[in-house]
Amino acid sequence: MSGEPVLDIRGLSVDYGLGDAAVHAVRDVSLTLHRGEVLGLAGESGSGKSTLAYGMLRLLPPPGVVRSGQVFYHPGDDEPVELMSLSAKRLRRFRWAEVAIVFQGAMNSLNPVHTVATQLTDVIAAHEPRTTPAARRARAVELLTLVGINADRLGSFPHQLSGGMRQRVMIAMALALEPRVVVMDEPTTALDVVMQRQILAKLVELRERIGFSVLFITHDLSLLVEFSDRIAIMYGGRIVEDAPAGQLYRDSLHPYSDGLLHSFPALRGPRRELTGIPGSPPDLRAMPSGCAFHPRCPKAFDPCAERTPTLLAPDGREDQNRTVACWLHTADRAMT
Repeated sequence: MSGEPVLDIRGLSVDYGLGDAAVHAVRDVSLTLHRGEVLGLAGESGSGKSTLAYGMLRLLPPPGVVRSGQVFYHPGDDEPVELMSLSAKRLRRFRWAEVAIVFQGAMNSLNPVHTVATQLTDVIAAHEPRTTPAARRARAVELLTLVGINADRLGSFPHQLSGGMRQRVMIAMALALEPRVVVMDEPTTALDVVMQRQILAKLVELRERIGFSVLFITHDLSLLVEFSDRIAIMYGGRIVEDAPAGQLYRDSLHPYSDGLLHSFPALRGPRRELTGIPGSPPDLRAMPSGCAFHPRCPKAFDPCAERTPTLLAPDGREDQNRTVACWLHTADRAMT
């Protein structure tokens, strides 16, 4: 993994609605995806994960609106591109060619009345209109083979494919123009655990072969621990911890991260007690004061209900390439 950034999100805030009635779904989020990296984004439903992804790519349906922030795409040697300032025409050329997305629920993402071949070749034709129909079909065959599907499935309709095959078709479509970044929004949620592992193993294989970066969004932290290089944890519309996957698994710092890790059984090593997280995620229309997690936190103390902690390097661990927003670990510097 290179240390160079490929996607840099700075202070992104996303609302649903306008004025005093607006729901603040994403709050001042800054996050960096590095070249060749798999960055996992985890959190309970309603934490803002998908809203962050759709907001940064300007795919939010109404009444969603990006209230503030910038998103920089680094193509390499050229100057960074700021996505929030792109015209609609340039943004259309940018999507799929530079950053592609695999949406949650492949059956809803694929057009039910068109064959796999039509949907794959349409993506190529829209961005590379000078290619011939024969060249586009040959590329479609290559893409299906790449994700482990026989080429004779090009003539199939989505309902004729299994859930795992439909998801792999979506991955093939996302890779059609060889983008540098692939955003995957809960791509394995509706699949059984065997198919989940097959899809993720194929994704890792393709990442190593092609070299793209991945932003992998899921509520299942156990998947991310195994397949991600780094993991960011979201709660109440904010990033509360960001660390290398191994460090987060062995030594999570935020109590919410620790609660997520103790909500699934370990596959190896000694058995551990499954404790879960008491209570429910916060209502975004009436967020608690201070740290949003403090009403559910077993380690909450005086500052937690009064001040919102800043995402900082933990005290005494500034050299570990991790940040946490918790008074237990950043109290001294955050209060000064």
